[in-house]
Amino acid sequence: MPDNFSNKLFRIYLSVLVSILGSAFGFLILRAIQYFQDLLHQPPLTPKLLPEILRDQSNPEERAVEIAAQNLRSGIEPRLLPDGQKKLVICAGLRNFREPWARDFGFASFGLLAMGEYRVTRQTLEVFFINQKSNGQFPVKVHATNNFDRYLHSLFKRQQPNLTPIHPKYLTAHHTVSLDGNALLVIAALNYAFHSGDKGFVQEHWQQLIRAMDWLTNHAPDNDGLLEQGAYADWADSIARKGRVLYTNIIYWKALKEMARVAGALEYSQSRESFQRKADRIKQAINNYFWRGDLGYFVTSQVFNNLSSGGNLLAIAWDLATPEQANTILDNMQEYKMAEPVPTRTVQHPYPRKFIAIENRLGGLSSYHTDAAWLWIGAWHVIACQHTGRDTLAQELFRRIACVINRDREVHEVYAPDGHFLSTFWYTSEAPLTWSAGMVIYAWDQLVKSNPMALETNAPDDSLEKGA
Repeated sequence: MPDNFSNKLFRIYLSVLVSILGSAFGFLILRAIQYFQDLLHQPPLTPKLLPEILRDQSNPEERAVEIAAQNLRSGIEPRLLPDGQKKLVICAGLRNFREPWARDFGFASFGLLAMGEYRVTRQTLEVFFINQKSNGQFPVKVHATNNFDRYLHSLFKRQQPNLTPIHPKYLTAHHTVSLDGNALLVIAALNYAFHSGDKGFVQEHWQQLIRAMDWLTNHAPDNDGLLEQGAYADWADSIARKGRVLYTNIIYWKALKEMARVAGALEYSQSRESFQRKADRIKQAINNYFWRGDLGYFVTSQVFNNLSSGGNLLAIAWDLATPEQANTILDNMQEYKMAEPVPTRTVQHPYPRKFIAIENRLGGLSSYHTDAAWLWIGAWHVIACQHTGRDTLAQELFRRIACVINRDREVHEVYAPDGHFLSTFWYTSEAPLTWSAGMVIYAWDQLVKSNPMALETNAPDDSLEKGA
């Protein structure tokens, strides 16, 4: 009798379990079907057609700039916030990155401001300020879709949905804290105030800007004040470069310098003196820690002694490097042919394979931050050459950039060593990439307006400081 009862009970349990599993499986199948139906109902990704007047533009540089401007504006759209507000934002891209990223926006803002796109610049900044943590950390990005969604929409060539409210993400895909976005947002905010003359914006957010800088300072454990980061945490986020990294500290120094300048313009004398002291100390520490006179450039870190173009070119363009340092850096970059065939490669020799993220190696993207070229770096290369009086080379580099843009009819994210945009079975370069499009526009603006008096004349009368 007990055995029969146990057998019956077991059969009942088994029947219930099978029923539950069947229902769960059926539910998952229905959800999957619904998901793919919704995905396939999204509008298809279609190439942007260029106007006839643009295709007929005889000047290749001007035609490329117009394409870049069109690409940059294509990333501007209204997005919904959780509280029901709508803000105009600049997305990093359309296919893979249809969302505002701190780092991408920080660089794209140079181009937006050169074009007079003040409204979207201010409102994108507001989105990041709204989502700043009380400790001063800004989000890495503000998004509504996950990596899986983005990949499938890209794979099936469908536009990402943009009706869901966007919310902040504070850690990178590698679950590390990113420092450069915080500093770039500070630079973008102060740059916006200068170009637009919107002094009230800086005054309104001054304490948040101070907290953003304090948060960064808390990542400098040693007395020299240099920031230390985790692996896969800066713009080259497929490379495990951690500790003190040149690029991150150059941007940190620039943010300190700009905070000191604007504090002076606003007559915040105590803040001005504090930020200026920190900027001077960081500049000296960068020279002591990263400069290698025997190599003729700033090394990436103490682990990597290669010439990483991003940090070195920013040091030249922003006047951290001395004229002698600037010339030896540019000479080395020319000798290493870092602007060939596309301006400009990330490093003059690749990082060791073991430091490249496993997903990049498996996906055939090992060259993403090693042998590949990025037009945003090419733009800073142009600016650095023009800044050091190498006008002919600056114009040649910009012509090379223009040639690539005109060939592809859009600004791509990244270019393989063969000069064509990077594309594998698993991933195709984002296009357009507003980060690079904005920087191309800014580089052209600097070439055309090489006379400092012209910049000063075009600045608003109530701007924070003339000639900044």
